[in-house]
Amino acid sequence: MGIVLEASNIESQLSSKRKGGGKVVFTNGCFDLLHVGHVRYLKEAKSLGDYLFVGLNSDSSVKRLKGENRPILDQQSRAEILASLSCVDFVCLFDEETPRNLIELVKPDILVKGGDWKKEEIVGWEFVEKYGGAVQSLQFVPGNSTTGIVEKIIESFSTSKT
Repeated sequence: MGIVLEASNIESQLSSKRKGGGKVVFTNGCFDLLHVGHVRYLKEAKSLGDYLFVGLNSDSSVKRLKGENRPILDQQSRAEILASLSCVDFVCLFDEETPRNLIELVKPDILVKGGDWKKEEIVGWEFVEKYGGAVQSLQFVPGNSTTGIVEKIIESFSTSKT
């Protein structure tokens, strides 16, 4: 089971892992309403290294990115759910629109995003490659999105009332 970290604890948590030769993989996202696309993506990310570090958008960050009705689940719930997955080792909330500052703290060996992101669109790619880290886009699972799930729920409720 993973742990939810404060940014101030990242260096101490990761230094011992790295001393043992462990590779840290970093990804980030909102992870609102965890679905099979998220799970497959996180498992694939973990398979690239020894430790998976997930930067999680805070509630205020999600609102700025996705709109006033999001997130559906609060940041503590989303962090706990992610940390409970066997493939996730660390979760840390960030409040900015991008995880750039968090990436610079973590200094991952491998930075990943979903396959719908081109390398040049991945925040922090230049920073990671500058010190010899790798950047990858992982497989995208079409038809799986939180927005799609929410729309389906709304449609289901609106058709059940008629």
